[in-house]
Amino acid sequence: MSSEDRPASGGGRLLTGVAWAVLLLGLWLWGREMTNGPGGSSAPTTGDVAAVGRPLGVPLPPAHPPVGGTAPRHLAVPSIGITAPVVPRGLDTSGAVDPPPYHQPSKVGWYGSGTAPGAEGAALLVGHVDTESKPAVFYHLSAARPGEKIRVTGAGGERLEFTIDDVQVFTRERFDPQKVYGPRESDRAELRLITCGGTYDKKARTYTANVVVSAYLTGTSQG
Repeated sequence: MSSEDRPASGGGRLLTGVAWAVLLLGLWLWGREMTNGPGGSSAPTTGDVAAVGRPLGVPLPPAHPPVGGTAPRHLAVPSIGITAPVVPRGLDTSGAVDPPPYHQPSKVGWYGSGTAPGAEGAALLVGHVDTESKPAVFYHLSAARPGEKIRVTGAGGERLEFTIDDVQVFTRERFDPQKVYGPRESDRAELRLITCGGTYDKKARTYTANVVVSAYLTGTSQG
């Protein structure tokens, strides 16, 4: 979705889209605990999921083996101008991940009780798309494309480089938490950046979809 296609900001939008996605995460985690089933899914995402960018022929580097994982402190997606501090977030009383506070729309929230970036599995980072008056940290997330880089800096200065391999829009009706939150391939360190997308439903006071950027670890260095 291009910047021209994005809905303009409006009252009461800040929490709704991301909160809806992370609420499903809470339900998904609860379901995993109840069934003791596997959390991942290696199947490709299909069906009513619209691909924002998955051009054929884009060369992608090989995956770097998972590392120990690091508590993220900073996130950068240079191709779309994202640079932001990352703060750990937990689950609230309803079982959803708390996104960054209303008054901190420039921060990204990491689900700290889940997978750490660099470790095997899928690390989850969520951010707001807009506020009542201006764009927020993930406003341009839907412009990301496969092959572009995501850089995560850890608390000890370690730097992890991820390569985007998938950008998709999941509608509310066809949102599959396992496909969004579970790892796409085994033995790989993956990253998910999630925000709201589609159009804003004024009656429901929420967005109609979620933008999900998937990436995998392709390099590490020490700062």
